[in-house]
Amino acid sequence: MGWVRSVARGALVVAVLLAGCAGSVPPGGAAAGGRGALTFVTAGDLTDYLAPLVEEWNAARPAERVSLVELPDAADETRAQMLSELRSGSRRFDVLNIDVAWTSEFAAAGLIAPLERGRFDLDAFLAPVVDTATFRGRLYAVPYVTNAGLLYYRKDVLDAAGERPPRTWAELARLARTLAPRHGLGGYAGQFLPYEGLTVNVTEAIRSAGGAVPREEGARAGDAEAAREALSFLAGGVREGWIPVEALRFKEEESKRAFEAGRLLFLRNWPYVYADAARPGSKVAGRFGAVPLPGPDGPGRSVLGGSNLAVSARSRHPATAADFLAYLTSEPVQRRVLTRGSLPPVRASLYTDPELVAAHPYLPILRESVLTAVPRPKSARYDQVSLAVQAVAQDVLALRTSPEEGVRRLTRELAAIPSLPSRNSLPTR
Repeated sequence: MGWVRSVARGALVVAVLLAGCAGSVPPGGAAAGGRGALTFVTAGDLTDYLAPLVEEWNAARPAERVSLVELPDAADETRAQMLSELRSGSRRFDVLNIDVAWTSEFAAAGLIAPLERGRFDLDAFLAPVVDTATFRGRLYAVPYVTNAGLLYYRKDVLDAAGERPPRTWAELARLARTLAPRHGLGGYAGQFLPYEGLTVNVTEAIRSAGGAVPREEGARAGDAEAAREALSFLAGGVREGWIPVEALRFKEEESKRAFEAGRLLFLRNWPYVYADAARPGSKVAGRFGAVPLPGPDGPGRSVLGGSNLAVSARSRHPATAADFLAYLTSEPVQRRVLTRGSLPPVRASLYTDPELVAAHPYLPILRESVLTAVPRPKSARYDQVSLAVQAVAQDVLALRTSPEEGVRRLTRELAAIPSLPSRNSLPTR
């Protein structure tokens, strides 16, 4: 089950910072009592930035050493292994780096402990990211990295045609339908294979249309119409050909490679694509840009991605765990999360830092997208919610089901999920 990376003692680079993290701890929640060694579990660290951060913690606090456990890179497998370990009653894991979509599920199951808000510098974070770490009004995690979808576009192609990046779905469809074929390009792609990425793309479209996939506060009168409009937009792209059929098999990496190979005019993807597409060897290096996602009548809304840090409800050392969370979300460490890990930080000040913006030009656009972004539906059965959205959207995009019937079917399937009362389902038209 994963492997433990041996973490050696390093130089005392952040000793002063870590001493500050060990200040007074309010009573209650995961911040009360218990100090000692920790095990920190995460999905695989592809950029190898995390081990040095843990090494610095261990150098400064040898009595409270952290062992780093890396699980497989695949999110579904990581989630399954974490749940299996926690549900078994094991105390092996103390701190967990979990996808933002899992926070509600883990909290509802009593697998992670509530946290004291005053222990963490939440006011310094981008405001929407904090909502991803709450469940039923309580803080169960601390935001660690965030993410929001961006629209990548071929700047050279648009400039040559005297066109601006699209701000609405109609503009996107027009350019993808008319301009892309002139240059031998596919018009638009997102992540349309039936997996979590499809849930994200569909949720973004519904949110951009002014609706919502069911959430705890209940459905609204316009949600069914928004869902129909969103599915009609995407299915229309497939039917009219400006969404290539191959995009129905795309996840993040496949869609990124298609854009980097110069095969797409527009791409919806996460910020990590910017740095990859700008590297030598990319056919679009120096020839692309990024803007917020479009919507029906103007800028759309992204779904928040990223991960949160949580403390196992069975951790023997919750006070040390709270300190470790404060360390990983401190300003110096968050800066390195961006510069060494190529991950979007949660601290607002880093998005306007001139030095960072010069090195990462997409930061102002990403900030704009995050500030208008929304969490995914909060549900103790989020995995079932996501599977229902994927199944319906797959059939609609494959043109096997009409958008209208897709909305009716989604309503029925969401209402049938045990933990979701029927008042949370999309109203039928």
